[in-house]
Amino acid sequence: MFTGIIEELGVVRSLVQGRAGARIEIAVGKILEGTRVGDSIAVNGVCLTAVALGSQYFRADLSAETIRRTSLQSVSSGTSVNLERALTPTTRMGGHLVQGHVDATGHWLEAQPSGDGWVIRIGYPPELGRYFVEKGSVAVDGISLTIARLTDQWFEIAVIPQTWRATNLQSRGPGAVVNLEVDIIAKYVERMLDPRHPSSPKREGGALTLEQLQEWGY
Repeated sequence: MFTGIIEELGVVRSLVQGRAGARIEIAVGKILEGTRVGDSIAVNGVCLTAVALGSQYFRADLSAETIRRTSLQSVSSGTSVNLERALTPTTRMGGHLVQGHVDATGHWLEAQPSGDGWVIRIGYPPELGRYFVEKGSVAVDGISLTIARLTDQWFEIAVIPQTWRATNLQSRGPGAVVNLEVDIIAKYVERMLDPRHPSSPKREGGALTLEQLQEWGY
């Protein structure tokens, strides 16, 4: 589990394709502090397992599913990537709950200056639309961001200068592919309210009430 607050920008050293996956090597610094083989590291929002550590790098394996579903299939030597270590019991929860399980990829449509920051428009696939709400959370390349404006085809995010400087957003542009992870709470609520699933709560008259939401902890 992650927070979506990026700790460091890494640089891809290599991506070696295999028969059923690939191995990626990333040059890093801070991320290595306290990291051991087997630990989880989010790379552009994709949860990977460190399989080898060096003085200034780590390596991780990519499954065929990861390559198919995420933008890591298109990285190459020199690509900058957002990095975050997994949560610990003492970690400050500055973003939102991010699993590192990418739901789909989106596309960077445009970016406009806004004061000292930027407003970025991201196009997303239709099947993700039901999970987005204005002022709700979304992870874009592993960055915890808030949806400021929403349509059926795109959402906009307001990016402060600190986030722009500390992440790879500064190196992206129109057409760039980005990893998207929706808020996990939205998925659970959808599952609970779907009458097709036997585990869904039975509601008198089919109406959802405020009392029931409070009972379930929302």
